[in-house]
Amino acid sequence: MICVTLGRTRHKMVIAEHRALAEEGAELVELRLDWLKHTPDLHRLLVDRPTPVIVTCRRAAETGKWRADEDQRLTLLRQAIVLGADYVDLEVDIANQIRRYGDTRRIISYHNFKETPDDLEEIYADMLQLDGDYFKLATMANTPEDNVRMLRLVSEADRPTIGFCMGELGVPSRILCGKYGSPWTYATFSSERVLAPGQLSFEEMQDVYHYDEINAETRVFGVLGDPVGHSYSPLLHNAAFRHEGLNCVYLPLRVPRDVLLPTLKEFENLEIEGYSVTIPHKQHVLEYARYPDESVRDCGAANTLYKNPQGKWAATNTDYGAALQALRDGLKRRNPDDPELEGKKVLLLGAGGAAKAIGLGVVRAGAGLAVANRTNKRGKEFAEHLNCQYINWENRGTVLADILINCTPVGMYPNMDDTPFPQHWLRDGMLVFDTIYNPETTLLLKQAREHECFTISGLEMFVLQAADQFECFVNQPAPVDVMRETLRRGISPVRLN
Repeated sequence: MICVTLGRTRHKMVIAEHRALAEEGAELVELRLDWLKHTPDLHRLLVDRPTPVIVTCRRAAETGKWRADEDQRLTLLRQAIVLGADYVDLEVDIANQIRRYGDTRRIISYHNFKETPDDLEEIYADMLQLDGDYFKLATMANTPEDNVRMLRLVSEADRPTIGFCMGELGVPSRILCGKYGSPWTYATFSSERVLAPGQLSFEEMQDVYHYDEINAETRVFGVLGDPVGHSYSPLLHNAAFRHEGLNCVYLPLRVPRDVLLPTLKEFENLEIEGYSVTIPHKQHVLEYARYPDESVRDCGAANTLYKNPQGKWAATNTDYGAALQALRDGLKRRNPDDPELEGKKVLLLGAGGAAKAIGLGVVRAGAGLAVANRTNKRGKEFAEHLNCQYINWENRGTVLADILINCTPVGMYPNMDDTPFPQHWLRDGMLVFDTIYNPETTLLLKQAREHECFTISGLEMFVLQAADQFECFVNQPAPVDVMRETLRRGISPVRLN
């Protein structure tokens, strides 16, 4: 179950949003009294309520907005109980000051906005001595491993316990807590109004992660990166899982580079079965995989980790095959009689992980490759590795290429007025491939079409590489059309990549 937290300054808006949530299928709503500008009118908020509610009033110490007298706050909580609120949230230090009455269920809560303390288990044991029906722990995740500690506590609890970590690093525990026995998780009414660090919107929890369908048997996958909150991979993979009727969930997993290997080892406790890998981990993740395939050995980078049939970690690079397929499809549209890369002159902009995979594929397909990169040292090393030509960034327009491939982030949202290749350098009839997929039509692609160039958007490559990852994860073909349309809907209107 998802509990949606409502915090508004006016009673009228709280009531309106509460009704709207009920119509959207919400089963439990938390009313944050501390957000109200005027003295809370509990009778008005509770009479004819469309769903069960938790009444909560947070002080500044819990990052709440209550600034009035503490006795008045306690009186409000007692009044909520007398008026028959379904649940009332009581912090550990006031639980003994408010007596049980009627059928209202008591949530004993502990919040720590600085850390997930080393003595978390002792804190929880002390909470169990208080008169509660439910026990809630919400702590700040300062490392990805904090998720594991919290979820382990929830799984071992013999009393109803809601437990998750806050902050971006804690997002996995908000999504997975139900798998480990938490009676509910918390979400916000709108992504534009987050009431606690790392809180996801009700829409995301319901429509992207399908939280209420997660159970003890749900298989877990995710995307490793830093940052990772911008990634569209959860949207694609969760839509594909749902379309195929698979009991799986795919999470955003922000993991700082310096703790990658210990985090992966700790995540074994969550039984995660596969990862998409993005910046900055595509090379360092190879230290964890025992079975890299040929594409990884040649590229020196992986974008996918998955368990092989023997249960061992294997690594592959699905950018490699996806890029080649996208290029061949583009060449076929350009000239159906000449769809191969062999003999073509290719100019590749960039030297990152995707560029390495694409450059390798281009060279192996028999094309002549020239590389230009904004950082000369890195670009030269990349060109030497592939034994191809290196062009200084400022001279990239001098290459008479049949195919131009952009693997830089230039032109990505929100900098959509930028291009890595000025319009006057484009030539009619070129094939222009931009690996950026947000926006789907970058300035580079717009200007290329004005020059009657043939174009390939990064959306196609992104979908194809994700489809290959899906097959690695669950050993069955991906619903490519579903993934493509899901991504198109996701980036329109444009948001972060």
